[in-house]
Amino acid sequence: MRRIANAISRQVTFCKRRNGLLKKAFELSVLCDAEVALIVFSPKGKLYEFASPSLQETIEHYRRHRKDTQTSQKLSEENMQQLKAESADMVKKIELLEILKRQLLEEDLGSCTARELHQIEQQLERSLRNVRARKKQAFKEHIERLKEKEKALAAENARLSEYVKVCFSFSLLLVSNINQCCGSFDLDTSSNEEIQWLVPL
Repeated sequence: MRRIANAISRQVTFCKRRNGLLKKAFELSVLCDAEVALIVFSPKGKLYEFASPSLQETIEHYRRHRKDTQTSQKLSEENMQQLKAESADMVKKIELLEILKRQLLEEDLGSCTARELHQIEQQLERSLRNVRARKKQAFKEHIERLKEKEKALAAENARLSEYVKVCFSFSLLLVSNINQCCGSFDLDTSSNEEIQWLVPL
């Protein structure tokens, strides 16, 4: 495909293709409910345009989209750089820990320099602090769980005590009704005392 050499033929072709392009843009906006903006300049600089719903709104929409995309790309690049830096730092720490592990396991501290021994000492102190902090946190979490369990048991005990009281009151009421309907009926005193002894105060 190459440029039409004849100026008249080129102008005729431009008019036909322009009209077809504008028609396709209109059909796309109507049939697909799409937001469409079309700008065409003729070889002589004449402007032809089509927009649905509005050329200005579509341009603003495009600019916002481009801005959001560029911002997202910038953030992604910054996050990638940060991840690379963190990864490199983590690799260095792992290498140092591997060296420390080999030296400690092999007990080959005699060949270490004063600086290396100082680094080992600092690393051990940090590790010990971390272990103590985790141990303290574990104890704290365990105590919290025990307190929650104690509260749950106390609530359950209170519920059961209330249930026993209600049952005992109901039994007394039942005996009273029986006495009224069927004559005298003595409730075993020892049973009452035993039931009352079971009911928490």
